[in-house]
Amino acid sequence: MFEALETWARGVVESYGYLGIFLISFSESVIQPIPPDPFIAGGSALGLNPLTAALVATLGSVLGGLTAHTLGLFLGEPVAKRLLGERNFLKGEAFVNRYGVLAVLLGALTPVPYKVVCWLAGVFEMPRSTFLIASFIGRFPRFLVFALLGDAASRLFL
Repeated sequence: MFEALETWARGVVESYGYLGIFLISFSESVIQPIPPDPFIAGGSALGLNPLTAALVATLGSVLGGLTAHTLGLFLGEPVAKRLLGERNFLKGEAFVNRYGVLAVLLGALTPVPYKVVCWLAGVFEMPRSTFLIASFIGRFPRFLVFALLGDAASRLFL
């Protein structure tokens, strides 16, 4: 299944360019497991402008994160527990409660699953404006690094 998703994601970026990067970034922030990073780098390596690719990915990811935040807010703890499992929910709850907005920033910038942090930020009613600012501050530099790496690789090897 993971290979099928990866093949789909690659095809979306190759066929739709910036729109493909937006769709992958959006869907990853809500539910799907494949991170957009390699597709952002690949898009830049295929000739997409790195800054534009990073901005499009950030917009898609933050809007997807807002969708997950909203789902967490409205569906609440019972659905989050069912999706994550009791143990993972409790770990996530401790993480979000301990670090607050920093949890969102860490989830946006690091390999910590961003979508989980987004859902939990909604479940625990983090203010949307705080959530959105932290998401943008964390996602943009991460995606810009991958876009610039893809661009640099294309210049070195192609």
